Amino acid sequence: MKFVDSASVVVEAGKGGAGCLSFRREKYIPDGGPDGGDGGDGGSVYFRGQEGLNTLSEFRYNRLYRAKNGLPGMGRDRRGKSADDLYVEIPLGTKVIDLATDEVIGEITIHDQILLVAKGGFHGLGNARFKSSVNRAPRQTSPGTPGESREVALELNIMADVGLLGMPNAGKSSLIRQISGARPKVADYPFTTLHPSLGVVKAGSNHFVMADIPGLLEKASEGVGLGFEFLKHLSRARALLHVVDILPSDGSNPVNNYLTIESELKKFDDELFKKPRYIAINKIDLIDDKERNKTIKDFLKKIKYKGNAFNISALNGMGCKSLVFGLYELIEQKNEK
Repeated sequence: MKFVDSASVVVEAGKGGAGCLSFRREKYIPDGGPDGGDGGDGGSVYFRGQEGLNTLSEFRYNRLYRAKNGLPGMGRDRRGKSADDLYVEIPLGTKVIDLATDEVIGEITIHDQILLVAKGGFHGLGNARFKSSVNRAPRQTSPGTPGESREVALELNIMADVGLLGMPNAGKSSLIRQISGARPKVADYPFTTLHPSLGVVKAGSNHFVMADIPGLLEKASEGVGLGFEFLKHLSRARALLHVVDILPSDGSNPVNNYLTIESELKKFDDELFKKPRYIAINKIDLIDDKERNKTIKDFLKKIKYKGNAFNISALNGMGCKSLVFGLYELIEQKNEK
C-alpha cells in the first residue's frame, strides 16, 4: 500500500431554500396581505485543521462532501431553517487547490483553523418581501441560489520539528517508538514504514514533534523507490536526524549508505540539504565493546563528519536520552535565528 499525501475530492455546498408565496387568510381579518417567508441559507463546506491526523488516506474512499440545502419559507412570515455548515477535518500542513483554476484556496497549518471551500446558497425571498405601496398583493418570490460546487486537490506536507531520514530498515521506526508514544510498524524488512508517523518527544518539561519518514533509496530524488513524494515532507521540519545502521543486516556499507542519502538530499533541494542535522549511529549494541569506539571513529572519519553524532541503540534505549536533549537544543537554536 502506498502512502497517500495527495487526493482530490468534490465539495458541494447546499442550495438556499425557496421563498414562499402565501397570503394571510384569517376569519374576521379582511384584505389579509402577503405573508410568505424567506427560505433558509444553504450549508457551506469548511475544511478544519486537526492535530493527530497525518494521512489523506480517508479521502481515497470518501470523495464527495455535500452540505445540506436550506428549507423553503412558509406562510405566516415563517422563515425556512438554514442548513448546518459541514466541517471536514484534514491534517495540518494540507494545501487546498481548486482543480479547475489551479488557484490555491488556502493552507491549513494550525489546529482548529478553518478554511471555506464552498459557500452555501443564499436564501430565496418570500412574497412578503415584495410588498409596496403600489403592489399590495405581490405574487413574486425568488428561489434560493445554488451553493458552490468545486473539485479540489489536497496536498499534504508533514509538519514536524525533527524529520528522521535514513536507509530502509535503519531503525527509524524503532527509535521513534523508543523515545515517543508513537507506535509505527517495526519489522526486519525494508519499507516497513509506508505512512509517515508523528510522535511527541519529551525533553524534560519541554517537548517536540518528530516525524518518521519512509526510508530512501539511491535516485529517490528522481522518483526511485518511494521517491520524492516523501522527500518533500522533510522540507517542513526545522531540523533533521540522519539515522545510520552501523551494522546493516544486508551486508551493505554504512559509509556508502550515508553518502547516498546525503547525495539525494542535495539533488532534491539545496535548502533541504542545508538544514541543521545530527547523526544517530544506531545498533551499537551489536558491536563488541572493545571494537565499538574504533568502528564509530572510522565511520565518522570516512564520511568526513565534524558535527554532533550520537551513538544509540533504538532497541534498548542506549544513548537515546542524550540524543533527545541534543535534538531539543538544536531545535531551539534554529528557533532563535
